[in-house]
Amino acid sequence: QVQLVESGGGLVQPGGSLRLSCAASRSIFSINVMGWYRQAPGKQRELVADITSGGSRNYEDSVKGRFTISRDIVKNTVYLQMNSLKAEDTAVYYCNAVLVSGSGGRINYWGKGTLVTVSS
Repeated sequence: QVQLVESGGGLVQPGGSLRLSCAASRSIFSINVMGWYRQAPGKQRELVADITSGGSRNYEDSVKGRFTISRDIVKNTVYLQMNSLKAEDTAVYYCNAVLVSGSGGRINYWGKGTLVTVSS
């Protein structure tokens, strides 16, 4: 199992920056994929960015060039640096961890979410 605890959300003006953190309860090397999803009011949850245990990164098109996912192996923490924030980035951001079994089965774990509000 994996417990995930997010932090770093808040209110920021358009054009501003925030850094989200997700602390995992186990070594992130043992987690196949860690990522950030977001869910805006009335919309489906969507992938923002993820990083594999091997270090490969993937970004949703609208955040490319503005958001950066990174990790600290010692702290078992994954970060999402968000720059040039826009009103449309307003959402609850969720940390996600995926464990893949030997048979290929995927188990998803979720944090409770942290609210990011971009508004003047």
